[in-house]
Amino acid sequence: MRRRWKWILGTLGVLIVLAIVASFFVDEPLRRVTERQMNARLKGYTARIGSLSFHPIGFSVTFGDVILIQQAHPDPPVLKVHRLVASVQWSAIIHWRIVADFLLDQPMIYMDRTHFVKELEDPTPVKDHGWQDALQAMYPAKINLFRIRDGSVTYVDSGQARPLTLRALNAAVHNIRNVRSERNVYPSPLTVDAVVFDNGKLAVDGAADLLREPYAGFKGRLELDRIALDYFKPIVKRYGFAIARGTFGGRGEVEYSPDIAMVDLQDVRVDGLQGDYAYHPATAAPVKQAVKATAQAAQKTSNAPDVVLKARRITVNDATVGFVNEAADPKYRVFLANTNLVIDNFTNQKSDGLGTAKLTGRLQGSGKTAVTVTMRPENHGLDFDVSTQVEDMDLRAMNDLLMATAKFDVSSGLLSVFSEVTVKNGYMQGYVKPLFKDLKVSEKEKDRDKTFGQKVKEKAIDVASKVLKNHPRKEVATVVPIAGPVDNPKAGIWPALVGLVRNAFFKAILPGFGREREQIARR
Repeated sequence: MRRRWKWILGTLGVLIVLAIVASFFVDEPLRRVTERQMNARLKGYTARIGSLSFHPIGFSVTFGDVILIQQAHPDPPVLKVHRLVASVQWSAIIHWRIVADFLLDQPMIYMDRTHFVKELEDPTPVKDHGWQDALQAMYPAKINLFRIRDGSVTYVDSGQARPLTLRALNAAVHNIRNVRSERNVYPSPLTVDAVVFDNGKLAVDGAADLLREPYAGFKGRLELDRIALDYFKPIVKRYGFAIARGTFGGRGEVEYSPDIAMVDLQDVRVDGLQGDYAYHPATAAPVKQAVKATAQAAQKTSNAPDVVLKARRITVNDATVGFVNEAADPKYRVFLANTNLVIDNFTNQKSDGLGTAKLTGRLQGSGKTAVTVTMRPENHGLDFDVSTQVEDMDLRAMNDLLMATAKFDVSSGLLSVFSEVTVKNGYMQGYVKPLFKDLKVSEKEKDRDKTFGQKVKEKAIDVASKVLKNHPRKEVATVVPIAGPVDNPKAGIWPALVGLVRNAFFKAILPGFGREREQIARR
């Protein structure tokens, strides 16, 4: 009996040694076959496998230096995987299932703007490039556990000083090969965590249905923290935006599948934002197109039962945002400093009730500003109220704007504005009351290059402010009614608010100077 066991164990040992030795001769042919099978399934991309090592014990395969190349822009590769291990998921054997466990160790995804543009030009949809089929060709058993360890994602825009990066990326998807689930049931737990840029954090905790047709579904919780906004400078610059600094973060629930798209954000916050939008003909067209596309999408998804978009609270803290008109002569900047904004219950669903927005700040760094917006569910178009107060803004900070739009400036003066407007069913009605205090035109030494007409106009305004002023308070006030159809009722509430601000300035504030000049002329 003892001799028999020795013979059995010896034979088994010899077989194991032979299998290990034979695997060295199998590795290269198997590498070539696997690479060929992967490329037969890919469209527009090419895979390369640097090395392959087959391990008979455990029936696992280790792939080294796997790269994926975009054929239209091959250098650099879009994916590099230092080590990929495919093996049997032994824990599934007890359930009488033979499935695979895939581990991608230190994968690096890299894309630049050229990669992105070539992908957009490719007639093959992204989902039809054969990614999953190529990955499955690397191992005979179906993938049931997919893991990423210490991965990274990098995007470099043209002229970008600092790339957009995710690093220390770890992810795991379990139970992928579950039997087909009922609708909107997600059987595969999924977790993701990563460092975004320098100090930002990304965390995802949810579940997926990766076998769902025509595409996979996901449901879970998403958290972002301390995402630096200045990394997006090169991207937003193409649309006329300049970001100096700021961070954003948030948390909420997300569900996306062929049956529903739901984003329910409990909290979104932006801290310390400093940025401007610079109007220029070169950037105006893409911005206009983007606004139009956004408005169309908003109109399409308004109250849609299968698209739920909700932000329970959005906060902006200590921001400075401005508008620069580079096409004007002279160019001017209008900005709001020390800005704090709170938006509650911003949603596309009528059943969610009223939404509110409250904004405070300093217009041109001086005028104490408060704006309150009450948004009602839309039944027949835009439906909201807006109340605005601007107190004691130093008009000298507006001289470039005044010169560009009315061809005069001032040497002193304060402006206050009070307004209430209701928009309902595409029609607006309300008033704007601008109030001028201690208004004086420019000093004489500033008048050297001005035409005679400009000098007369400024003098008339100066005299008008003295004649019409409220003597105890030295103020000049007018009340301008606002009524009429909204310029573009389908554009959405935010473009409508911008339109109201534009109308208030050009139809109420600037004409106030002209009316006072006419009164002086009649005298």
